[in-house]
Amino acid sequence: SSVMPEGTANAAHPPMSELQVKDLFHLWNDALATLDSSKVAARYSKEGVLLPTVSDTPRTDFDGIKDYFDAFLLKQPQGEIVE
Repeated sequence: SSVMPEGTANAAHPPMSELQVKDLFHLWNDALATLDSSKVAARYSKEGVLLPTVSDTPRTDFDGIKDYFDAFLLKQPQGEIVE
């Protein structure tokens, strides 16, 4: 099971604003642009889970996430926010 973001907000950790979410996306997208899998993997929390778009294998730690991006970054991806 997983904890949904709305279930994690409390007085110590209020919900994130739309601007904060966009800023995090841009940090992640900037890491993609480096084509360095270690930099991209470092954008994920230690408890983070990556459900990749081009793999059926969930990645649940730094090494697994880095391994996924070793191959994925060869495609030189860039994300885009479409509203």
